[in-house]
Amino acid sequence: MTLAERSPQITSVNPFFNLNYEPNFESLGEGYYDIVAAAEFPTHILRFRNDRVLPLLGLDPDRVSNTHFIEAFGEFRASLPCLAMCYHGYQFGEYNPQLGDGRGFLYGQVRGTDGELYDFGTKGSGTTPYSRGGDGRLTLKGGVREVIAAETLERMGVRTSRCLSVIETGERLWRGDEPSPTRSCVMVRMSRSHIRFGTFERLHYLRRPDWTKKLLDLVIDTYYPEIDRSQDPENAYLRFYAALVARVARLAAEWMAAGFCHAVLNTDNMSITGESFDYGPYAFIPNYDPKFTAAYFDYYGRYSYGNQPLVCKLNLEMLQTPLAGAIDLEAMQIALTEFDEIYHRNYRQLMLRKLGLDDIPTEDAEELVKLTVEVLEQNQVGYHDFFSQLRQQFSPTWRDDETAIFANAEPSESLQPWRLVYHRILQGLSTVELETVGQRLQEANPLLVPVRSEIEAVWEPITVEDNWQPFYDLLERIWH
Repeated sequence: MTLAERSPQITSVNPFFNLNYEPNFESLGEGYYDIVAAAEFPTHILRFRNDRVLPLLGLDPDRVSNTHFIEAFGEFRASLPCLAMCYHGYQFGEYNPQLGDGRGFLYGQVRGTDGELYDFGTKGSGTTPYSRGGDGRLTLKGGVREVIAAETLERMGVRTSRCLSVIETGERLWRGDEPSPTRSCVMVRMSRSHIRFGTFERLHYLRRPDWTKKLLDLVIDTYYPEIDRSQDPENAYLRFYAALVARVARLAAEWMAAGFCHAVLNTDNMSITGESFDYGPYAFIPNYDPKFTAAYFDYYGRYSYGNQPLVCKLNLEMLQTPLAGAIDLEAMQIALTEFDEIYHRNYRQLMLRKLGLDDIPTEDAEELVKLTVEVLEQNQVGYHDFFSQLRQQFSPTWRDDETAIFANAEPSESLQPWRLVYHRILQGLSTVELETVGQRLQEANPLLVPVRSEIEAVWEPITVEDNWQPFYDLLERIWH
């Protein structure tokens, strides 16, 4: 049912109100969410609209105005029930039952043109029963940073949520790490699901295995269409867990290949669909350093860049406890043993693609990826600069002349072995295959991946002179 049909008092001219919203999560009923209302804000200024995702919703960007965004995602004129979702989570290894949507809610769910169901989830839209004394708001910088994270990861082929809009709301917020008040915003995130590992952990904490099975059924039917519960009811739940293991292993490989450090991989920040979302103090690594830690409060490096695959696997292991009421524990443990192999296979393939390659012998692939990591680690060359330069400098003539490969690079003990292996692999490619190397390099490697200094460089003009053009220019450069 569209919002215009559900709420006759709102204008049907707004294309967001004419989308067909599905009450998928709402249908679970009591025990999974609380109905809340959005805050009222003193002003609404649309700072970002994601025209790249509108076609996925069946919308023509030219027919969607800024006012339409503000009416739907700033003023919240529609009367759909806004659902503050309930969940718990392990935060830095400690169980926390005092969580849940504290500054956002599930606005609605819409079927995309690709057939998948997407959530519109707010952030900064006001207090809920789970605000825990907070103001339920989001800093404008937090919204800007999430846009940059999601668009960069999407460009790099990482399965990620997207930001649909960011609307500045005119309030001033005080944050403990800021010496003066900061600006506020409401962000709307578009993701495949906001159901988290912690959603199941809460149901186990409440000792409601019946609710767990009800949620499992909805998750499988909605997000794992390859699993038909009616055809294989005895194994459907286990097949779901095994599929989730594979999705999360691939996601971890995507982060590592992209040089991305999520920073806060608590179980309440891990999606049950194996999608990357909920970006806080993330960072793209400037150099290859497994110990790189993005969050200043991660004192012991638990969520460092290099630890991410291990932590994802650990979170999947902890998820076995709340799922054990529906799935055989030993069978889940066996399914989890596949994680490492799936991760390494995907990481190898993703790194090959960043090198412009695809189908080469496994032995050659292992050797080249190993040497690539050694070059990145030992020379402390910029992680993203290395692949950007490879994209820009690559020439088919490299197959014929090994010395032409990174000809102007400083000689090093690790670069020469890499160059020799890369050259040997290029020699094994046909002329047609060689032409695809440059195409893959362009597809896999943006010319710009924003490390912290570049994000700060676009935030300063916003702070000082309310100049948003550097931010918009940055997003355009990411997509090239």
